[in-house]
Amino acid sequence: MSAVLDLTCELIHRASVTPDDAGCQAVIAERLARAGFVIERLRFGSVDNLWATHGSGDPVLAFLGHTDVVPSGPAEAWASPPFEPTVRGGRLYGRGAADMKSGVAAMVIALADFVEAHPHHPGTVALLLTSDEEGSAVDGVRRVAAEFRRREQRIDWCVVGEPSSKERLGDLIRVGRRGSLTGRLRVAGVQGHVAYPDKAKNPIHGFAPALAALAATRWDDGDDAFPPTSFQVSNINAGTGADNVIPGELRVVFNFRFGTASTEESLRERTEAILREQGVDPASNGNQLDWWLSGEPFLTRAGVLREATIAAIRERCGIDQPELSAGGGTSDGRFIAPLGAEVIELGPVNASIHKVDEHVALDEVERLPGLYRSIIERLLALRA
Repeated sequence: MSAVLDLTCELIHRASVTPDDAGCQAVIAERLARAGFVIERLRFGSVDNLWATHGSGDPVLAFLGHTDVVPSGPAEAWASPPFEPTVRGGRLYGRGAADMKSGVAAMVIALADFVEAHPHHPGTVALLLTSDEEGSAVDGVRRVAAEFRRREQRIDWCVVGEPSSKERLGDLIRVGRRGSLTGRLRVAGVQGHVAYPDKAKNPIHGFAPALAALAATRWDDGDDAFPPTSFQVSNINAGTGADNVIPGELRVVFNFRFGTASTEESLRERTEAILREQGVDPASNGNQLDWWLSGEPFLTRAGVLREATIAAIRERCGIDQPELSAGGGTSDGRFIAPLGAEVIELGPVNASIHKVDEHVALDEVERLPGLYRSIIERLLALRA
């Protein structure tokens, strides 16, 4: 068994359901320490974060990943136990196989091999891992980035090992991500009997025109990198369960995914204005609106990191021009980009992530370390 496959299997075997790292980072820290890396553990709350560095000074190239995974769901729904790595049909099965323990293992192997071949390389190579990417993402890279900002830790380039590819390794590079803004709204009403609506106030009826207005709003037109902002209601509930009771309150959760054509402030202001226009003042009459910004949008335009990554894909994957995308959900790259770093995401095919029987192609596992090492060498060793 190859080094990268062996490490991937060892990580999958550890049931590191967010935010439990289950010892994954200890295994990685030991391996990188043997390779000469300086290991720093940054634990915030119940979340383990690992910062491993080799070399000193600028430029700083960091690889970013997470050791936590989403729950497996019913184990009996899997063809093989979710935390027992299993090979069949040229694929490796197990929770985290694609998202993203194969990517983490590949980054570790690539970094160790690089420093063995170039022990006196210029600048700094680093690995940042968290166990809080799939969860609330509060005490993970968000907190680490705040600490880095406090200590003025520089990062010039960041490669996130998230599964980015669509059909074959290297066919898509994520060069940005949309921002995510969530609103949690409570609409107050007056509970009562459905036969006596004059003695009650139905918050569902009160909110319905506002919902229609919000859903019909075109928030922006997007730009050359991002599609128009999307508004989606993810949860709405009210009522006691009885069919003869007007509910006393309505609770709504909605989310914006937005690019650089809008801002957090503009979306909040327009939303609150629409609510007021439709008779649902979010700050009076018992109503309440709370906001949570999960992350700002970021975009890495043409530059050194993109050029090195495309060249490495051309060399290692035989793809002349990978697709450059800023779509998808969010990743921890949103916390590193504001530090001034160029950020891209590159990893295996993402078709099975979060699904039952999650898997990754064995040939992708074997080729990932070489792909990552090629990026490192183009940014550091070949620039020396």
